[in-house]
Amino acid sequence: MRKLKSSVPFSAWLGIAIIAINLIAALFAPWLAPHSETAQVGDIWMLPSSSLPLGTDSLGRDMLSRILFGARTTIAIALAITAISFVIGILTGFTAAIYGRWVDIVLTRIVDTLMSIPVLVGTIALLDATRVFRLARLVAQGIVCQEYVEAARLRGEGLAWIVRKEILPNAIPPLLAEFGMRFCFTFLFIAGLSFLGLGIQPPWADWGSMVRDNAQAINFGQFAPLYPAAAIALLTIGVNLVVDWLLLRNNLSLGEEG
Repeated sequence: MRKLKSSVPFSAWLGIAIIAINLIAALFAPWLAPHSETAQVGDIWMLPSSSLPLGTDSLGRDMLSRILFGARTTIAIALAITAISFVIGILTGFTAAIYGRWVDIVLTRIVDTLMSIPVLVGTIALLDATRVFRLARLVAQGIVCQEYVEAARLRGEGLAWIVRKEILPNAIPPLLAEFGMRFCFTFLFIAGLSFLGLGIQPPWADWGSMVRDNAQAINFGQFAPLYPAAAIALLTIGVNLVVDWLLLRNNLSLGEEG
């Protein structure tokens, strides 16, 4: 444990701290938020004060409460979509790599077809799974040719055992790094759609729509749209810092093995 702590750079700890703060905000929003996400607590675009630390938005709602509840909505949806895409992508990718031949050809052709479909909110998870499929397939193909996998096959181990005991443990580092990058993409995509009015609809709070709803406040010297924009930027930076560390750690371990 002490060795692990000493091997983690400051940037990775910073990223972990940012992610942890956002997860706490998302999980405990109803208890941390001083007001409801829909309650009007004052005039529009009020300046920050002791009772309203981040002021109010375009409808007089508490910005701090909206950001906390927005964390729950935006992060939960992005995380759910990313998780679903990885379950589908890893299962199909590993299957294609293990069986090969016609199974690999059929699954790859299906993925190529799906990847040509324009990305829409309702299909993000499925389309992201196509990208995860390619990574999982490539990683698994490099593992299934190893001697320990062949030995497991000769012992008569089934597909589920080989995937669980041999392939998945060795594929975790690159898949974790990809999970972080996919999450950032999905997170920013959802925020972008909400900013355009195509994502999460009012009165529910999410960071993208909060930037859009309060954009005009800049003309009056107010900071209302900057708070959710900063929240989006900080979480993205935090995840990328952790992803960079995971990639570096994986590359170093591969170098040592080589």
